[in-house]
Amino acid sequence: MASNVSLLGKVADEYSKIWELRDPRVEGWMFMSSPLPTFLICITYVFLVKFAGPKFMENRKPYEFRNLLIIYNFIQVLFSTWLFYEYGRGGWFHGYSLRCQPVDYSLSKMAMRMTYACWWYYFSKFTEFFDTFFFVLRKKYQHVSVLHVIHHGIMPMSVWFGVRFTPGGHSTFFGLLNTFVHIIMYFYYMVAAMGPQYQKYIWWKKYLTTFQMVQFVCIFVHAFQLLFIDCDYPKVFCLWIGGHGVLFLFLFSDFYKKSYSSKRRALKARTENGKLASEYTNGHANGYANGHANGHANGHANGHANGHANGYTNGYANGSTIHMNGHAKSNGHVEKNGHLNGAANGFLAAAKFSFPCFLDGDALHSKIE
Repeated sequence: MASNVSLLGKVADEYSKIWELRDPRVEGWMFMSSPLPTFLICITYVFLVKFAGPKFMENRKPYEFRNLLIIYNFIQVLFSTWLFYEYGRGGWFHGYSLRCQPVDYSLSKMAMRMTYACWWYYFSKFTEFFDTFFFVLRKKYQHVSVLHVIHHGIMPMSVWFGVRFTPGGHSTFFGLLNTFVHIIMYFYYMVAAMGPQYQKYIWWKKYLTTFQMVQFVCIFVHAFQLLFIDCDYPKVFCLWIGGHGVLFLFLFSDFYKKSYSSKRRALKARTENGKLASEYTNGHANGYANGHANGHANGHANGHANGHANGYTNGYANGSTIHMNGHAKSNGHVEKNGHLNGAANGFLAAAKFSFPCFLDGDALHSKIE
């Protein structure tokens, strides 16, 4: 028991030492007095989107929020654009170094502008919770992935430490780059919410995920470089920010593989299965062509279709009467256009059926004409 009390005392002492390093300029700002409110909000978010929300929607129809989603994403585009601008005017457009940038703890106009930008960036992490809330209320549970919940759930807590201790300097590169990515990301979501007729304008979705992964590479490279050079910036925050970059890179890479690499493999498999071999070739073979069989070919019957007939190749029918395009000919000219065995453009002699054929070669739907 005494050892437990001693351990708790040491933890409290260490916490007090760390707390003494806090930035006094943000004293009294919303949620800055303690990490506890932010932590509780993050835990509540996870509970709502993984448990309470799906339970609430269990027997309800998905909500439709098209207009609301367009407005929400438009506001996020504006908010992200403003934050990016403030990060720039707070230092990155005015001489901040990519190699080593200490925190300016003064009350100068530029230093305070960066401090406010950091706090508003922290606040923006809460507004992004609505991304998930909308997914749950629309029953888009496939989007509420582990990646999504981790990414949104830990960001407010992570950014809180930055605002409380280092609101400015080297690690604000994370915020600068992230807000720029969010401008593009929320623009994509806004267009996607406008409806199917606008989907042709957002063909670049896959590249957005790639862009996000490049972002995380830049973030951890930029952060970890301070581990190898002298810079008046807390190295613990370099590890903290860089670690986030590595974590999110792996999570997004896994998402990319599952979403796009697997789709490419599935598409390739369907394409290979759809190649008609020995029995099917480009949809034409052994009595099947364009999915029609047994009987007719553009008005030609009994093994004749567009001048293609069983046993005739650029030849003459020698005594037979072949009907082609409605004209009767004796000893008529019959062309071979690559269709054999009494089939052309999908017709065979006998029954009167048509089979609309799918290119993947694994399903034929028939109907009696």
